[in-house]
Amino acid sequence: MSKLKTLFDLFITTFKIGLFTFGGGYAMIAVFENEFVSKKGWIEHEEFTDLIAIAESTPGPIAINSATYIGYRVGGFLGSVFSTIGIVLPSLIIIFIISLFFDAFLQIKIVEKAFKGIQACVAFLILSAGIKMFLKSKKDAFSIVIFCATLISMITCSMLAIKFSSIYYILIGAGIGLIVYLIGLLFSAKANLQNKGDK
Repeated sequence: MSKLKTLFDLFITTFKIGLFTFGGGYAMIAVFENEFVSKKGWIEHEEFTDLIAIAESTPGPIAINSATYIGYRVGGFLGSVFSTIGIVLPSLIIIFIISLFFDAFLQIKIVEKAFKGIQACVAFLILSAGIKMFLKSKKDAFSIVIFCATLISMITCSMLAIKFSSIYYILIGAGIGLIVYLIGLLFSAKANLQNKGDK
């Protein structure tokens, strides 16, 4: 596939995702996976899972971060530019048009009913993406403990109406992961020293 064709394919694919996916970045995760992992095979599922973790924990909308990363991965710098423009352009055009007659637009009954249906679909898309990522991700003791601890703390905070940003969960998870990694390195170095001493 030529460079120009790859860039055009990236733009068209991300434009299509941006145009037909409602509900923001989280709703787009399942569509991204379907297009870039299942259909086109541009990235592996494991890399896609890592990509979502990075896109979520870095500043900016998850959809734009994901599109930029995939674009760069497939087509280099120009690929990231084409992908980012492709994902942003539909929203920019639609919001600009809606802003011209916003109040009248919201009062249209058909639009109101359509948005209720869209909300239900968005909830399903987010849930579907989460379940797929969970089922395909590696499950070791550490991952399961972190998942359960996060789930319990999120449910507890919601029930007790405690405001606790999702950013803190990400930072705490990253901190615990780093500590466990360093402890593993320490034990590994200690074991190597013991082995050398025994010899």
